[in-house]
Amino acid sequence: MVTIGMNYFVREGKEQVFEDACANVIKTMASIDGHDESDIYRRVSDGSPVYLVVSRWENEKAFRDFVSSDAFKKVTDWGKLNILTGPPKHTTYHE
Repeated sequence: MVTIGMNYFVREGKEQVFEDACANVIKTMASIDGHDESDIYRRVSDGSPVYLVVSRWENEKAFRDFVSSDAFKKVTDWGKLNILTGPPKHTTYHE
């Protein structure tokens, strides 16, 4: 198993749009081979909205296949233009 932490920096006022989009992506991920589970967390301290999506995968290749998919690229391209203040930052945790 591998756990991926995906940090997203969201424009103020776009929190609900981002959360709804993440919920849809997480639903889609449930049917992807190699995906175990994903959850979304929001920073509660003051400042611009920051989210962490924690995603567990069978292995790192399964995750890399997902993030290189056309479906994921469409979502991230849309997010970059409308929702995010910058590119997401991913961290991999090996078990």
